[in-house]
Amino acid sequence: MSFTDETVRFEFGDSDKKEIGETLVDVYNVLEAKGYNPINQIVGYVLSGDPAYIPRHDDARNKIRRFDRDDIVEELIKNYLKDNGVNL
Repeated sequence: MSFTDETVRFEFGDSDKKEIGETLVDVYNVLEAKGYNPINQIVGYVLSGDPAYIPRHDDARNKIRRFDRDDIVEELIKNYLKDNGVNL
């Protein structure tokens, strides 16, 4: 496999973005219902990749693991920037 010095573009479809957002909301709600701090738990999962941060309840762990953590971070950053007036 050879590598290039040129920047490579990566894009994923809008349906994937929507699914990531919906999944994060579902996982957030499960974490909150189980008495966890949802933000801390999701951050722990995204940073470490350890699925133990997300409970199995309502299949939350399997739902979030369907997505690469890089894609989750990308979606979070895009939404943050949009919410703060950046036109993407």
